[in-house]
Amino acid sequence: VKGKRRPLCSETLLQEAKENIEAAQNYRAELQQRLHGLNQARKQVRGSATQTREALRRHFQDLEAGVLRLLNERLGALLDEVDAIEQDSVRPLDDCQKLIEHGVSTADELLREGEAAIRCNIGEKDDKLGSFTKKALQIQLDSLPEVPALVDVPCLSAQLDDSLLPSVSERIARHGSIASHPPVQIEELVERPGGVLVRWCKVDEDFTVQDYRLQFRRSNASQYEDAYIGKDSEFLVLHLDPHTDHLFRVCARGDGRSEWSPWSVPQTGYTTLAPHEWCPGSDGYILSSRRNMAMRNDSSTCGVLYSSAPTYFCGQTLTFKILAAGQVDKRDSLGVCVEYTSSAESLQKEKAVCISTNGAVFVNGKEMTNQLPAISVGSAVTFDMEVVSMFPVTNNINDAGNFKLRVTIGSGNREVVFDWLLDQAVDCLFFGCSFVHPGWKVLVF
Repeated sequence: VKGKRRPLCSETLLQEAKENIEAAQNYRAELQQRLHGLNQARKQVRGSATQTREALRRHFQDLEAGVLRLLNERLGALLDEVDAIEQDSVRPLDDCQKLIEHGVSTADELLREGEAAIRCNIGEKDDKLGSFTKKALQIQLDSLPEVPALVDVPCLSAQLDDSLLPSVSERIARHGSIASHPPVQIEELVERPGGVLVRWCKVDEDFTVQDYRLQFRRSNASQYEDAYIGKDSEFLVLHLDPHTDHLFRVCARGDGRSEWSPWSVPQTGYTTLAPHEWCPGSDGYILSSRRNMAMRNDSSTCGVLYSSAPTYFCGQTLTFKILAAGQVDKRDSLGVCVEYTSSAESLQKEKAVCISTNGAVFVNGKEMTNQLPAISVGSAVTFDMEVVSMFPVTNNINDAGNFKLRVTIGSGNREVVFDWLLDQAVDCLFFGCSFVHPGWKVLVF
């Protein structure tokens, strides 16, 4: 009996050893994953600290250069003012000095002539003295130029406010701050056709938000570009290349503040879904360069403008944005369909669901009793669909008559929810539009 138990015991031990080895491998893998996360956290702390130091040094160097420039400009202006006052004040003094020096020279010459007249011979004395007297009368020896009193002459001085440095010191002492955590963070990145839906949230409860600011860039680019500034906490960034990593970051501006908060931790997102595009070459419509915008022209004949491919999948949100409006007609339609029918004049047909510009909802060509608000400029119409099961439940969704989609159409602040029964399973749908009158312009995303 003991001999028979040994193999069982050995097999049990071997099995336990294998299980322990597998558990140890999983444990090591989990620890390595946590170690990687720890290294990423350390890299973020050290990297952000290095960037913050560089930003602080650069900012204060710029401030120092700017303040020094302003001080030098002010000093130069004051010195120029001193020079101007000095020149304007000295100029009349120089003129007065020239006048006095000329008078002194004239008096010296008159003195020499008078002394010579007194010493001359008696025969010449009368003539000399007469000439001297006449010249003395012409000079007007009793007329003296006026010299300004010192109190009337500028006495320059510098008036300097000693309170400037303390006030600047107080401002400098409060200038700048260090934030260890941004007040907002990106919460979710959801891929959309040709874009990424970015959602963010406020993580600092004491921070009162006035506006949010979202930026993005390709992973291999160096500069971010603004995508959105406003009060919403989500935004769909369109026109992104599929299968290409993009970095997203968000910040906020506090209530009553002009400066923006620190940026959130950048998050990487991408989309694998091709962008929604209208089919080119359709009569009656003009498309934008990206083919996501269509405008109804004044052509007299016009059918349905379809998407270039069945790019709408269940679980997504399809949005039609009305950028311009024409005359409303009950035959107008915006919606999705199973098949591309070139001869159709409207999506109000079989295997299609749509909404007319007057707000009527059509399922397989039949109008529902529920109605949505009429469509106008600025309206956004959304289609959401999900697969639901029918009773009796089957495991094969390809069973005829057993495929049902739950459709939600939203417009304005209202929505309509209904089940759309199809006789075949579909995993992707065309979208389309038709307008009877010109002037309508619609953007799809």
